[in-house]
Amino acid sequence: MRAERERRRAEELCAAAVRALAGEPGLHFRGGRLHDGRRPVPLHAPHLRPAGEPWRGAGDGMALHLLHTDRDLHRGLRPESGVERLLFELLEQFRAEAQVPATWPGARRNLRERFERWSLAYHHDGHADTARGLLFYTVAQVCRARITGEPVVAETEDLIEPTRAAIAPSLGADLAGLRRTRRDQAAFARHARSLAAEVAALLTSDDAGDSGDAAAEEGRDSPLALLLDFDDEPGDGGAVALRERAVGDEQPGYRVFTTAYDREAGIASLVRPAALAGYRERLDREVERQGVNVARLARELEAVLAEPARDGWDGAQEEGLIDGRALARLISSPEERRLFRVERTRPVADVHVTFLIDCSGSMKQHAERVAVLVDLFARALDLLGARSEILGFTTGAWHGGRARRDWLRAGSPPVPGRLNERLHVVFKDAETPWRRARPDIAGLLKADLFREGADGEAVAWAAARARDAGRRALLFVLSDGSPMDGATALANGERYLDDHLREVVSAFEQEGAVEVYGLGVGLDLSPYYRHCLALDTGEGTGHRVFREIVGLIAASRRQ
Repeated sequence: MRAERERRRAEELCAAAVRALAGEPGLHFRGGRLHDGRRPVPLHAPHLRPAGEPWRGAGDGMALHLLHTDRDLHRGLRPESGVERLLFELLEQFRAEAQVPATWPGARRNLRERFERWSLAYHHDGHADTARGLLFYTVAQVCRARITGEPVVAETEDLIEPTRAAIAPSLGADLAGLRRTRRDQAAFARHARSLAAEVAALLTSDDAGDSGDAAAEEGRDSPLALLLDFDDEPGDGGAVALRERAVGDEQPGYRVFTTAYDREAGIASLVRPAALAGYRERLDREVERQGVNVARLARELEAVLAEPARDGWDGAQEEGLIDGRALARLISSPEERRLFRVERTRPVADVHVTFLIDCSGSMKQHAERVAVLVDLFARALDLLGARSEILGFTTGAWHGGRARRDWLRAGSPPVPGRLNERLHVVFKDAETPWRRARPDIAGLLKADLFREGADGEAVAWAAARARDAGRRALLFVLSDGSPMDGATALANGERYLDDHLREVVSAFEQEGAVEVYGLGVGLDLSPYYRHCLALDTGEGTGHRVFREIVGLIAASRRQ
């Protein structure tokens, strides 16, 4: 988990650097990929993929691409797919990196180091051992050297020399054109397309040394296979559709086979009072063991949640606004100076905070830590006078239950949609103070409550409850992975619930009425949530976890 936190920290620093250099405030990383708002930024040059490597050079390269590449022009000029497109993307990135200002010597050094690291990794992993792999590597080295004016990687210079000599006659004119037109994107693209087509032809010819056709070359065993995965920006249609109707309505393509067995229930109706009392004793022992200072937590929350509110006036001041009621004192005491008043303010946390807990089977092992976390937060929020809710989502049965039985009886129609009994659980509502809700919060320790879940519907439900409060609303989703409901996945496809969750969260993030945060229990939730944090509950809750969550709230307000 420490490695995951460090990776997230590196992502945040890299995103901050890219935002500063490119001048685009909406840039951030989600799922290891750069996004502008909710849209992924298509950057396909292989050496910009920073997985497991230092981020600084990758960030500088991304910023230069955004600064110097007209995305619409690039989209219209690039080849459609295959090795030809890969080379075109790579050449355009080299052109952008060649524009690094002389006043940015650190960025130039970072870019060089980043490319060298990628080059050596490509070589040491054996990708240059085949004729085609070596040809691609040689073209990348020669083109970057010609466009940027920097030398090829010294360690592999002898390796590429025979191939460089062989391709020089056919590529020489385009190489010279790339250098000459590096400041004109449209002119540069003509030479880049010509060179990419020539190299693609060499890669698919018998002269490249390996047998087989282009389709085989782009198969899973090819050294270029992983580089040919072009994940372009999605169309805007879905986003427009989401904006045109109330957030939380049924999404396009998402259906529910039957709602006849769906329930929303208070935990007291699902657990016997005696069992709740036993769970509460167990939870109290764990809370005491953690030793978290609740008053300190409340002060830290106040710093990020409270806003100044008027609270009357303080009179008899030596500066401020003139107090008309004190002017008469000037006659009796001409030297009197305390004739002013100032407005008094106090911090008020007029917020609605919701904790939505994934009660799927895999979360059972984290139930005690999660219960401690939300219990202490609810107590601290009560001290602030803020409203808080603790909600959960699961299913009423395993493997679809009665909903799947009805589907089978109906002849198993294709793509039925969500195929299970939805169960939304209220552990603490906004009107109930923490002291009265203590037994119900401990209901999180009921083991057989944890089954499966449809995250997207639960997020929409919890956000709708928070938005009704008419104040600043924050929703924290605690989960340890992607949505999972076996019956729904088998009938609709594995990504069905994933896609719905992404659509719902993106819609709320765009709308802005509810601030949605993902708290991953031992997992990075950035593929789903823009504002997220990976929690390490294995070491105990402690005050560190609370401080990280408070920091997440503060960081989201600055973006």
